[in-house]
Amino acid sequence: MNVRAQIRMLSDGRRLHMQDGPIDLIVQAFGEEREIESAYHAAAGRFATVLDELCSELAFLRQPAMVDGPQPKGSVARRMVNAVRPYASANFITPMAAVAGAVAEEILGAVTSAAQLSRAYVNDGGDIALYLTPSEKFVVGMVQFPDRPPNPTFRKSRNVGRPLFTTTFGTTTIDFAQPIRGIATSGWRGRSFSLGIADAVTVLAGTAAMADAAATIIGNAVDLPGNDKIGRERACDLAPDSDLGERLVTQSVGQLSSHEICEALAAGGRVAESLRHIGLIRAAALSLQGEIRVVGAATGAHSITTSSSNRSLAHA
Repeated sequence: MNVRAQIRMLSDGRRLHMQDGPIDLIVQAFGEEREIESAYHAAAGRFATVLDELCSELAFLRQPAMVDGPQPKGSVARRMVNAVRPYASANFITPMAAVAGAVAEEILGAVTSAAQLSRAYVNDGGDIALYLTPSEKFVVGMVQFPDRPPNPTFRKSRNVGRPLFTTTFGTTTIDFAQPIRGIATSGWRGRSFSLGIADAVTVLAGTAAMADAAATIIGNAVDLPGNDKIGRERACDLAPDSDLGERLVTQSVGQLSSHEICEALAAGGRVAESLRHIGLIRAAALSLQGEIRVVGAATGAHSITTSSSNRSLAHA
């Protein structure tokens, strides 16, 4: 029996908080009270075993992904591997790049299998898996600096009558008709190491694990190789068990010129556009020192709207 997991309702009485080691989730389900109760019971039951399952295959999950490599045993681990495989031939990436999104997906699957709900989400530190039924929608916020995320509290939005995630970056509306069920954010200030310099890269994709993997790849691409304003250290010196080994990860970014910012964002934008073209993502928003580049969802049903405090917005 897992005695580490901490599972409790938050003070608002609507959201479930579950924490076990590095996994920290917020779950919210919408529907009839008895269905929500069933959903939360199922979430807690599935959550209790997730970390132990991942740890049992951790050595495998820290190895570079292979296009035709073996599959792990656990369902969360398989989600991770499947999410990163499209990148394995051209990039260094391990299944750990998709762990947060895969965990969010797994718990959401338990929730929606156990109850009849109108909508639900699982937020794993900013990587979010969504469930929607016809006529339902979410307005989701994008966080500027993922190392200091706001409290994931939803409030009513008067314009759409649906929850709005408080944010410092921008928002996007996702409804049932759109093929988007995952959102993830990556950046050098975030919980995980990054090879790039993006403050934040937020990706909309078909699943949370897909979004998580893509955000990592795009975040790595927002870069200025050899620029002396960027401080980097070996990942293994910062965390001896890091799956990135001796690769240099970003630890500081000095004030960049407008030209340097545009160059870095353009590099990331090209990668994001290529991923959108082959269907791995639906849209992305890249942020660096107040400048933002949007790829994909510039207009239409799932448009990305940035806050008025941002200096500029470029659509690709």
